[in-house]
Amino acid sequence: MRTMVITGGTDGIGRALADVHLHRGHAVLVVGQSAEKGQRFLDAARELGAGDRAHFVQADLSLVRENIRLLEEIGRVFPALDVLVLGARYHRSVRTETLEGLESNFALFYLSRFLLSHGLAPLQERIEAPIVLNVAGPGGTGRIQWDDLQLRRHYLGTGALGHGGRLNDLLGAGFATVHPDSRIRYILFNPGVVSTSFAGEYDRVAAAQVAGLKVSGKSVAQSIGQILPCLDRPPAEPLSAFVEGRRIDVDTPYFDRDEAARLHEITEGLLRA
Repeated sequence: MRTMVITGGTDGIGRALADVHLHRGHAVLVVGQSAEKGQRFLDAARELGAGDRAHFVQADLSLVRENIRLLEEIGRVFPALDVLVLGARYHRSVRTETLEGLESNFALFYLSRFLLSHGLAPLQERIEAPIVLNVAGPGGTGRIQWDDLQLRRHYLGTGALGHGGRLNDLLGAGFATVHPDSRIRYILFNPGVVSTSFAGEYDRVAAAQVAGLKVSGKSVAQSIGQILPCLDRPPAEPLSAFVEGRRIDVDTPYFDRDEAARLHEITEGLLRA
């Protein structure tokens, strides 16, 4: 029986992955902001006869303190962790800061994944073949705004997610350096356009674009069909990246180890502050 944690696990791709693994007999803990959606997940698990293997933690992962609390909660539920799926995201057309003074997209889409990736590594090291699946945006070619990581001067609207995806590329690239003897396989996965809820707060133009993507995007079931092979048969290398199931080269400047080390140092300094 595998143990699995899924952030953004009460909806869309995350919820579908949770359902698949409960049906397979695994233990799954999902994380989300909506208590109602979390309860629906638990109720469905009980109907399946998997109530003892289903767990829900309500948390706002845009807050550092909530990520720290989540790490403690996971440690109480699972003594060891096979799979960590990082899928939480929430887009805002207008730049917004959290109660801790961080840009919300940066905090949720990058900083939370940094905290959970590294913070859960000790639990994952107790497993023979642990996996981190970071559902982000590998394959993007945007430039990192090194002098403005939280986009204070030039918030990019929908492009803020692309910028966060580039930060996650370096998070994955730097993970093996920080944990050089780790057995963890870090997988970056870009699912492409999938017809999910597109959780967020959109201006009129962005809302119209999202409505179109909900119609043209592939189904959640199709996306799951591309993701599951990565979890069932993960690559042997410490880092790999996929775009809609197609493996891409990580030996490129977009996954530069020196830039990854630079970002890691900046992030640690931010957290200390």
